[in-house]
Amino acid sequence: MSAVSAPSDRRFRRAHLKPGRRRRAWRALVRPVLQYGVIGAVLGYGLYRVSAVAAYAHVLRIGHIDVAGTQRLSKGEVLAVLNGLNGESILWTDLDAWRNRLLASPWVQDAALRRSLPSTVEVVISERQPIGIGRINGEMYLVDSRGIVIDEYGPQYADLDLPIVDGLGAKAKADSAAETMTDESRADLAARVIGALKVKPAVAKRLSQVDVSDVHNASVILTGDPAVIHIGEDQFLPRIESYLELAAAVHDRVADIDYVDLRFDDRIYVRPAKAVPEPAIKIARAERTPAFAKATESKRGGAASRARNVRPGRQEQKR
Repeated sequence: MSAVSAPSDRRFRRAHLKPGRRRRAWRALVRPVLQYGVIGAVLGYGLYRVSAVAAYAHVLRIGHIDVAGTQRLSKGEVLAVLNGLNGESILWTDLDAWRNRLLASPWVQDAALRRSLPSTVEVVISERQPIGIGRINGEMYLVDSRGIVIDEYGPQYADLDLPIVDGLGAKAKADSAAETMTDESRADLAARVIGALKVKPAVAKRLSQVDVSDVHNASVILTGDPAVIHIGEDQFLPRIESYLELAAAVHDRVADIDYVDLRFDDRIYVRPAKAVPEPAIKIARAERTPAFAKATESKRGGAASRARNVRPGRQEQKR
């Protein structure tokens, strides 16, 4: 059976429509418009804010600097270091750079700078605390606990009641700058001695000199007593207190003392300042005065102590 084909009616047209295309075309048109519109709005607002800041730029200039925390440094000295900060933009000035300028001052241990709108910068200074008067290459300097040289000692610091510290620059070269002429380990030993004695103000007040030439053996001289006292590298306060209890008996025993060594718990060694004939020294070793024995028993809490030795030896140069 053969197929029969019917003629097509040319009046009939099939619709080829895709309804979704118009919607996608509309979205593709609107999306970039919105994006560019948002970007334009942000840029416009930014330009508006920049113009507003520019219009009020004179209000945001630094016009006042508050300084706090100074004791030895005057406000004028701090402002001299910060010369040029006034008039700069409080928003854009580099406060870290100005802080580094302050830290370059020997008196300044730390500094903090803070903006206070509209036109003030607040500066808080933490000063170094001198612990003694360091004798370095024949010159006198204020030094802190790390051995950092703060300033040359002079009449302006006469109100400071500080001990003289020798031996800080034992390894320094004579032509070195003052700031680099100290040894940190020796400075630490001196700081520990001075800090330990501060617990007893009456004892600390008598401290006249500290010698840290030997980093393992600090020596001190007390006001009113010319003897050099070796106190080692620990137990500073107990050893000095024990010497003060025994000082009268020791001086009765040896009238002119070069040094006293307190580093040994069971005895005190005393070296006479002048050469004494050996027979006299031998007699003195075998002899104990009642005052010396009484002072020794007091030191040991009433227990019997061992006899003190007086050792002859070569004369040492006094500090």
